[in-house]
This record gives sequence, structure tokens and C-alpha cells, in this order.
Amino acid sequence: MSVAFPVDQQVHPISRLAPAKINLALHVTGRRSDGFHLLESLVVFARFGDRVEATLADADELVVTGRYAPDVPLDDGNLVVKARDALRSKAGDKKAPPVRITLEKNLPVASGVGGGSSDAAATLHALAGAWGMEMDGPELAEIALTLGADVPMCLAAKPLVARGIGEELSLVPNLLPLGLVLVNPGVPVLTADVFAALASSDNSPLPPLPVHLDFHGVRNWLAITRNDLEPAARAIQPSIGAAIAALDKAGSGFTRMSGSGATCFGLFESGNMAKRAAAAIRSRHPDWFVAATRTISSEAEDR
Repeated sequence: MSVAFPVDQQVHPISRLAPAKINLALHVTGRRSDGFHLLESLVVFARFGDRVEATLADADELVVTGRYAPDVPLDDGNLVVKARDALRSKAGDKKAPPVRITLEKNLPVASGVGGGSSDAAATLHALAGAWGMEMDGPELAEIALTLGADVPMCLAAKPLVARGIGEELSLVPNLLPLGLVLVNPGVPVLTADVFAALASSDNSPLPPLPVHLDFHGVRNWLAITRNDLEPAARAIQPSIGAAIAALDKAGSGFTRMSGSGATCFGLFESGNMAKRAAAAIRSRHPDWFVAATRTISSEAEDR
């Protein structure tokens, strides 16, 4: 049985990048009465990540490819499926016919770079196009928040400061692209375990952002900030320390764990320096996840 698609809906595949989310700094500043932790974080997005492709089909289908496909569930435990169902619920079945979604999974699962949240955000973008939906940013962001506190920031996919439980977003203008190397030693870390092991939930907020948001300005600012989740994550997975040491040995200008781990990032002054460092780390640790990339600038529009 075939489906007759409305003329205003797109039959050709629509592809969207689901960029890695990097917490350059992450301060835990308190805890709400419902148990959720309050955060302040400077977040950037990489030009490397997963990719979501959506096309209208005879029946709903999720296909997962890529290096980390075996680690991804195909049922409604997957945020891609949840994003599809949430957007369809908003649009109505008649305006949201069946779709085939292909997820190219290039990022490790449970790795502190927002892979699942970014996949969900990319799915919302792709399906809005495939279904010919005219929705503005706030409408999609409202749906995104029902999927998780990190999904709205991944929907924006530009440099920003996140506060609250991650839902209060302030875009950061004039942040130039930064060279990054991402390294994961091949171990998953559960966010809940890291928060449960926190020594303190009441820490100082982020300092004011620097005037010059280039490599030198950001690196110097990062030196007076923290990732309050890193000590707890390193206690759970000591190999995070090995990833940080490998980045330092490769010449990183600044090294830190992202999010709740175990992925770590190294900041490099140029893309070529990042590529050379990634190659050196990859040669010593062929089983690790290693990627050289650049961040998406404040003004970038392409996905």
C-alpha cells in the first residue's frame, strides 16, 4: 500500500546535522526542591556529530547506522522516536504521515556531549521540513523542552549560556570558531551516577564572559572556571584522567571534561593543530573515540 503525500510536504530526504554539544565550563550552583540541580554552563556546538535524515514513507521506521549504531535502542526509549511522536502529536496525524528516519550515529552513547538530545533536536528540524510545517523557534523549543532540558539548547546549536536546569538560554554573540579535539576513552558514564556522587551542589556561578571571544580570550577565561562534575566523573571512571593526559601531551591549549563525561575536549589555536593532535592521539589509542573539529560560530546558519 502506498501513501499519497500532500503537495506541500517534502518527499525527498531532509538531512540535518546533530552536532556534539560541548560544555566548555559547567558550574553546579544549587538544587531545587524537586531534586533537579541548577547549572550555569557555557555551551558550544561542534561541526562534527551525528546526522539525522527524514523522508516520507509507507510506514514509520528508524534505521541506525554508523560506528555506534549497536549501542542505540530502536524503540520508544530513543529520543529520536520520542521527538517524532511529540511533533506528530502537535501537528496531528493528517499533517504528519509516516516517515523513515535514518540516524547516523557517530558520537559515543552516554558520553557527555549531548548526543541523544542533539539527535532529538535534529529530528525536530528535519521532520518540520519533511512535514511542511511552518513552526517558529519558540514552538519547536516548547516541544523540545518536553523531551529533556538539553534539547532546546541543541535546537539552537549556537554558542550560549545555559542556566536553571538547562532551559534558560542566552545566546552568546561574537564567539569565533574554536579548534577542538574530542576524546572519549571508550567508557560510558551515567549522568545520574555523576550527580549522585557530587561533593557539593552549591557552588559559585560563572564569572562574566570575556570581552574578546577568540581562542586566547576563551582559554584565559576557562582557566578561572570549572566543570563541577569532573571530579565525581573521574572517581567513577579513572580513564577520564588518561584522556585528559593524552590531550595535554598532544599540545592542547586547554583541556577539560565535557558535561558529565567521559568525553574530554582540548582547545587548539587552529584547525590544523587540532588535526595533528587528533592523529597523534589516535595512533597511541586506536580504540578510543577521537575527533578533530571546529565549533559552530555565533553567526553560523548552516546545519
